[in-house]
Amino acid sequence: MRALVLSGGAGTRLRPITHTSAKQLVPVANKPVLFYGLEAIAEAGITEVGIVVGDTAQEIKEAVGDGAQFGISVTYIPQEAPLGLAHAVLIARDFLGDEDFVMYLGDNFIVGGISSLVEAFRADRPEAQILLTKVPNPTAFGVADLDASGAVVALEEKPQHPKSDLALVGVYLFTKAIHEAVDGIEPSWRGELEITHAIQWLIDNDHDVRSTVISGYWKDTGNVDDMLEVNRSVLETLEPRVEGTVDEASEIIGRVVIEEGAEISGSRIVGPVIIGAGTKVVDSYVGPFTSVQHDCRVVDSEIEFSIVLHDSSIEGVRRIEASLVGHHVEVTPAPRVPKAHRLVLGDHSRIQISS
Repeated sequence: MRALVLSGGAGTRLRPITHTSAKQLVPVANKPVLFYGLEAIAEAGITEVGIVVGDTAQEIKEAVGDGAQFGISVTYIPQEAPLGLAHAVLIARDFLGDEDFVMYLGDNFIVGGISSLVEAFRADRPEAQILLTKVPNPTAFGVADLDASGAVVALEEKPQHPKSDLALVGVYLFTKAIHEAVDGIEPSWRGELEITHAIQWLIDNDHDVRSTVISGYWKDTGNVDDMLEVNRSVLETLEPRVEGTVDEASEIIGRVVIEEGAEISGSRIVGPVIIGAGTKVVDSYVGPFTSVQHDCRVVDSEIEFSIVLHDSSIEGVRRIEASLVGHHVEVTPAPRVPKAHRLVLGDHSRIQISS
């Protein structure tokens, strides 16, 4: 069995971060989202992995390399433009051959991995296995319509009037039958080859398509709010450790990771928090659900429920919350400007103005 990991796409919902960085490499608890997926694939016993890459191919290649760090062998498959998930299957045909495969969207995050799902698929081998989860906003996803017995009747891509609240999770399992389905569909109104259309083709042609509704944690990390929420979820699983230095004037509370070379002085760190290697935190407060990557500076500031990417500095700022700070960013106080009050007051007025 092989894996096909999709790591193209423009990441428009994470701009401006993704103007200069691949969305799959934005870190969760100081580790790129993509790495969690590759680790889950390796844990499922899959070693041959094709990664579909687009404009950010070089960055993905530099981060992942040949896959040895994950215990896998990686083949890179260039995609000229993000023309749909089924298009990714189409261009990966030579790599996939006739083998079963799991297709994993590189910006998706699933707690608990996929090992049990892959094992069940290997045992039963339907032509397609899709994962579903209930969402409050089904118009933003591919949506499945199930009959009374739970069988998949129809799929719709981002429907205006969804027939259910069951969204497709970004992990799919297929046999070689999907290739015939991809060949049998046409581009959608968006100009893309939709994987929902290919799976619908399988259903319409009496192939065995099964679904599993997952109750575990899943997120599409396509926007800042979801990134922060996934970061929060992962940080809650931290095992505290201190490999850097913490002076006597500092206070460390709860699940806190301070990586090698980090320096904490005169500060209060309340976990769950991770402070990256070489980062300096001075006379500051770092609050729960915050990840600060390597080689950053947080000085005389307060930050909570945020992600700070490497080589950024936050100095003299109160207070930062629910924020995603990119690479090589400088955050400083705005210059003070004279304050004035403009008044038009009637006779015998009495007013109070705070100084």
